[in-house]
Amino acid sequence: MNYDYSYGNQYYNYYYPIGIKETKYNILAPEQSQKQQPGMEYLMNPKPIFDNPNYHGSEKLKNKVAIITGGDSGLGRAAAIAFVKEGAKVVIPYYNEHQDALETKKYIDCLHGECLLLSGDITDKNFCKKIVNETLKNFGKIDILVNNAGVQYQQDELTNISDEQFDWTIKVNVYGMFYLTKEVLPHLKAGSSIINLTSVTAFFGEPQLIDYVTTKGAIVGFTRSLARNLALKNIRVNAIAPGFFWTPLQPACWVKKKIPSLGSDAAMARGAMPYELAPTFVFLASDDSSYMTGQVIHNNGGQVMG
Repeated sequence: MNYDYSYGNQYYNYYYPIGIKETKYNILAPEQSQKQQPGMEYLMNPKPIFDNPNYHGSEKLKNKVAIITGGDSGLGRAAAIAFVKEGAKVVIPYYNEHQDALETKKYIDCLHGECLLLSGDITDKNFCKKIVNETLKNFGKIDILVNNAGVQYQQDELTNISDEQFDWTIKVNVYGMFYLTKEVLPHLKAGSSIINLTSVTAFFGEPQLIDYVTTKGAIVGFTRSLARNLALKNIRVNAIAPGFFWTPLQPACWVKKKIPSLGSDAAMARGAMPYELAPTFVFLASDDSSYMTGQVIHNNGGQVMG
């Protein structure tokens, strides 16, 4: 496959040389915030680096069809780009981040890849049905499901978490994953892969994300149980527990003063850019992980070990 990097190189070169300012820790980004969830990538400063042009695919996902929720931006965008480089067709369900979604599709077009965008709410079972129906209509099959979409809200105390916030966080992060996986499952065949996004916070208990951490713990349990349930069908189910990556969730969640210190308590003393997680998505989606199921891969710069 021949790639057209005329757009990609311009995009990458503009954002990559941001420089990492050395202080007592490596600053990922300056203070900033957004008022909407799950956040808009085009408003971020600096923009997240979602692709490494030195990463060249080797057809590990040739002719595969992948659904990646929240693939319009952040970690989902990085996964979508890497999957396309490996030969996959991607379907990206997203909420309302239309500009981000169109930029992702434009980038994929420049890679001569195929991408279907679908806007809607994954907490709605009918939208999950639509995702599956449109995927089958356009591409004829489903091989990979990445349950990536999620929301998180910073609250200092449990008593500050409203019933509405708790309900919404649970619905987006857990119900959405459950509904879509249930719709996709009848169409998966032996060799298919499900990848769920949990979080490093589920393993150290972030005190200001109580409802979010609750959902991420649930995702770990869901992953392990479903993996055992599907093992004899040779459908693999694994999870990724990212540390602090520079994605729209961060400025949409944390107070401004928190942003520069994200990831500073990791052993590597920094947060990360989305492209650094892309190969992990490829590994779990491809036959390279053919004997792996029910596992959680930790990409967190050494924030949690063991």
